[in-house]
Amino acid sequence: MAALRRRLFQSPWEFRESFIFAAAAVLAGFLVEYATGGTGIVKPRLPYNAVVLALFGVSVISAGLAFRNSAFVKWLGGIPLGLALISAISVLSLIGGIVPQGEPVPGSLATLLRINQIFSSWPFAAAVILFLVNLGLSLSWKLVPFSLKNIQFILFHAGFWLALSCGVMGSSDLQRLVVPIEVGKANNLGYVMESEVPQKLPFSVHLQEFSLEEYPPQLMLFDPKSDKLVAENSQAINQVRKGAIATWKGIEVQVVDFMPYALPGKDGIPRPAERNTGIAFAKVKILSGNVFQEAWLSTGSPMFKPYAVELGGLLLGMVPGTPKAFRSAVTIRDEKGEETKATLAVNHPVDVNGWKFYQMGYDEKAGRWSQLSLVEVIRDPWLPAVYLGLFMIMAGNLLFFWNGIKQHEAA
Repeated sequence: MAALRRRLFQSPWEFRESFIFAAAAVLAGFLVEYATGGTGIVKPRLPYNAVVLALFGVSVISAGLAFRNSAFVKWLGGIPLGLALISAISVLSLIGGIVPQGEPVPGSLATLLRINQIFSSWPFAAAVILFLVNLGLSLSWKLVPFSLKNIQFILFHAGFWLALSCGVMGSSDLQRLVVPIEVGKANNLGYVMESEVPQKLPFSVHLQEFSLEEYPPQLMLFDPKSDKLVAENSQAINQVRKGAIATWKGIEVQVVDFMPYALPGKDGIPRPAERNTGIAFAKVKILSGNVFQEAWLSTGSPMFKPYAVELGGLLLGMVPGTPKAFRSAVTIRDEKGEETKATLAVNHPVDVNGWKFYQMGYDEKAGRWSQLSLVEVIRDPWLPAVYLGLFMIMAGNLLFFWNGIKQHEAA
């Protein structure tokens, strides 16, 4: 006798009902966005978001313990719905990765559905809230009654809940601004990337000195007619050093002398100078066809024009090397008047009063003579909670592998 197939939405609900429910929740979110013109969700900020999250967590755990025998609550905290909601969040995140996220275009369908700001939309919020409910319910059933056998499950699921909820809810408190500072001056105003409106910061940053190190300069042959560089025969990067040779079709250049820091004298011949004022000079021998000549090349600076040589309609010159490292010596002063001196370098942030200071950029046209430094400041008060959740997930995974090894040895 053939087994009767379970009808749709016949108790107990399983994967089909779960995926339909998840899809309906996301669709309802898009309908809300369309009806409201894509206004999205306004997330509360500290301390209100922390209170809301705490009440939400307590409510979910309490509901799980109070209605643990309910068939609907069991399905709400079960694996089928959890997998369906993970799929929904993955699809929405994929949309957020494919569709450019930024300023809305008034009247467009992407704006009305908030696809171009998907992570602050109703469909994304619906999927995340339902998934947190699912995680919280399943967690409550392992917490009470407590057993050490459930510690791996508790660590993993509690860590997942903490990392996801704090990451989403705390995004409204994330501050990321760029502070432009000139040498010898202080600034307490920061700018968001998408806005030119300054925001006052609870500290000021004084730039004492900006320094930049460069790789050796490079020889370049430029064609003014085509406005392009002529490729060197070996396709190599021609870093300038004494004895270096560069060849182009019909042209050979040899560096016979190189001074990384020099200034032209009264006779035009460069003389060694201090690093702060000097520019790179190279004396070269040039063989172009049957013509041989010697000349000085220089990279130039904001104060001096570069030295170049004309070779049959082409220009042989020397350009500064790419930046190797740049740093800013700053003094950070908070509202209480306390000062912190620090040196900011790329990939070496400094943490002061919950703010992270990053060396971001400088005036690239001025190069190592830049009098401007761009410092990025970031404050994320929810980051420790997110990290705690991630460490709990790692601990749960390690415990899972450890228990697996012990069971294997016992077998």
